[in-house]
Amino acid sequence: LLFILGTVSCTLFLAVNSLYSASDDVIELTPTNFNKEVIQSDSLWLVEFYAPWCGHCQRLTPEWKKAATALKGVVKVGAVDADKHQSLGGQYGVRGFPTIKIFGANKNKAEDYQGGRTSDAIVDAALSALRSLVKDRLSGRSGGYSSGKQSRESGGGDKKDVIELTDDSFDKNVLNSEDVWMVEFYAPWCGHCKNLEPEWAAAATEVKEQTKGKVKLAAVDATVNQMLAGRYGIRGFPTIKIFQKGEDPVDYDGGRTRSDIIARALDLFSDNAPPPELLEIISEDVLKSTCDAHQLCIISVLPHILDTGASGRNSYLDVMLKMAEKYKKKMWGWLWTEAGAQSDLESSLGIGGFGYPAMAAVNARKMKFALLKGSFSEQGINEFLRELSVGRGSTAPVGGGAFPKIHSVEPWDGKDGELPVEDDIDLSDVDLDDWDKDEL
Repeated sequence: LLFILGTVSCTLFLAVNSLYSASDDVIELTPTNFNKEVIQSDSLWLVEFYAPWCGHCQRLTPEWKKAATALKGVVKVGAVDADKHQSLGGQYGVRGFPTIKIFGANKNKAEDYQGGRTSDAIVDAALSALRSLVKDRLSGRSGGYSSGKQSRESGGGDKKDVIELTDDSFDKNVLNSEDVWMVEFYAPWCGHCKNLEPEWAAAATEVKEQTKGKVKLAAVDATVNQMLAGRYGIRGFPTIKIFQKGEDPVDYDGGRTRSDIIARALDLFSDNAPPPELLEIISEDVLKSTCDAHQLCIISVLPHILDTGASGRNSYLDVMLKMAEKYKKKMWGWLWTEAGAQSDLESSLGIGGFGYPAMAAVNARKMKFALLKGSFSEQGINEFLRELSVGRGSTAPVGGGAFPKIHSVEPWDGKDGELPVEDDIDLSDVDLDDWDKDEL
């Protein structure tokens, strides 16, 4: 008797927890098979999101089964236990039961079914949707795409710089990359995602240009790529995460306008960028290419090597390198030359042959410069550059209105300087006694 009761209770338990079985023509859908069965399918799908305890769902069940049998081989009919698989229901905005959605040509834009709950009404709606899908194909309109990648790109060239990522492509593109990635996890039905889309696309193009591709903006359809959504704990849409090599991902919690996104991307770029190179002015090309490519170029004129030796010069260069690192977000160019090597340049910048080491900040577009007045030290240079960065400090036009001729010189070899070798004077033939007498 106990065995029989146990069997009955088990059967009842199963009945409460599943409205459909393998013998039905209704296809049971789960987070494991939804992507493959529905999203990647060319077929039209009707999908019911239900809860086993829901009375309306229980009353719909025989009608849903009847419609599935009638539509077999024509339209796919599925069901999701959204009480058991709440994440899947949440991805499609299911708020009540039963919710029926039609997945047509564009699987990322499912339509809500608002018709009657009889098998006749369901079949009529399915055939109507199928007719529309076929007519669209006949006229050359796809009506949408079967993957999130194409859907996002279908809007035209303005989205060309948003990189669509999937479960399969994410790790090799993002986790193994030296670049910084800002990744939006979205759901096609999400209104906030649709609002963000044009801002994200515009920012992607701007960021690609300004960082030369070192910061990338990407998108993941979390309804399709559920492995990624699960791995990174995506609970709402859109969610934006920042990925940098060797670090745990962090949430982006800034504004959703293109300017907000661009500003954060540029901060990420400068934080991760190496400090700019510190180049010796050994030719005109070095000066021109550096100053033309940057808003400001910082030029130092260091004492002659005979005055400082290698250790003294390196201490000055170290100060410049530290300042280049500190101000790398400004994307300035950094140059140096030895006193006297580029005397025309010194004169044009008002340095003029004395007071070494000296420093000038030059705006090559306006041909204006500012001179360091304080000490050539971390503190002195920092104060000078801080004033410049906020638009303060006195400036003067570059002498002659253009850079003067730059002499080609040999680069410093890193060694102490050597005095020029003088010819030995042979005094053996000089009669010093006679010379003394003449002087007296």
